[in-house]
Amino acid sequence: MTLKILGVSGSLRSDSVSRRALEFVLKSAEEYNAETKLLDLGQVELPMYRPDATGSEVVRTVAAAVSWADAFLLSTPDYHGSMSGAIKNFLDYHWDEFAGKLFGYLCTSHERGLTAMDQMRTAVRHCYGWSLPYGASVHADEDFNRFGSVGNPRLASRFRMVARDLVVYGAMIRSQFRRDLIDREPQSFASRYLQ
Repeated sequence: MTLKILGVSGSLRSDSVSRRALEFVLKSAEEYNAETKLLDLGQVELPMYRPDATGSEVVRTVAAAVSWADAFLLSTPDYHGSMSGAIKNFLDYHWDEFAGKLFGYLCTSHERGLTAMDQMRTAVRHCYGWSLPYGASVHADEDFNRFGSVGNPRLASRFRMVARDLVVYGAMIRSQFRRDLIDREPQSFASRYLQ
């Protein structure tokens, strides 16, 4: 299967390093034959999640992108040891749509972004999504050169590893989840989604 990856940029900064990192990894995923799309929450005005609100055109557009995706790559700046409010708001809109899909994580941080990535993993786990067991942390001043490109070869290698693993393991998980739904396997994780 051709894996469809939705990259979600959670920075609202106009010249976002976390978005540039996301673009690099998505481009690398395309080299592994994935189809990718970028959802830039700095450009898409996703309203604050309200459970009782009716969906706007923006909400429906974002929901369509989420439904399209087989896997996700979330990228956020580290704000006070946590994910950005934009990423949290994006996650709040979804639940069942994440089941049986793999997530990868990027974080721009001076402190490695471990707690921010752990919090994204926790949110995804509560939505029955799967997570890569590692992520990639970006330090803007040290990892990008003056031209805005990745200047750290070790980080570039790590980005390619995230891309490769997201494509390979994302396809495996998504494919098995779909088979379990078709086969109506009652002992599988997917059984809770059988209609």
